[in-house]
Amino acid sequence: QVLLVESGGGLVQAGGSLRLSCAASGRTFSSYAMGWFRQAPGKEREFVAWINWSGGRTSYADSVKGRFTISRDNAKNTGYLQMNSLKPEDTALYYCASGPSYREYSGPGTMEYWGKGTLVTVSS
Repeated sequence: QVLLVESGGGLVQAGGSLRLSCAASGRTFSSYAMGWFRQAPGKEREFVAWINWSGGRTSYADSVKGRFTISRDNAKNTGYLQMNSLKPEDTALYYCASGPSYREYSGPGTMEYWGKGTLVTVSS
């Protein structure tokens, strides 16, 4: 079993930065991939970023590429999402997820565990 708890969300002005954290409990986290997803009001959940078990491979949605950076510290059982140059369209509930690690991101269906989310609001 893997439990995930997100933190770091809040209110920020456009152009600002936030760093989200995903604290994990469970011995399988260090061997699992980790991803970030988001859901805005009235919209479907969308993929944001993914990182494999070792941190050696990453994947990003085109909408955040160059602005967001995903990372992890397996010694601390924690994942991160550094968000820079935030835009109002980044406003959403951000979810951390974890699942079996493959060579590349293979869809949300590969994520077995999900956190409850942390809210990010970007004002214009």
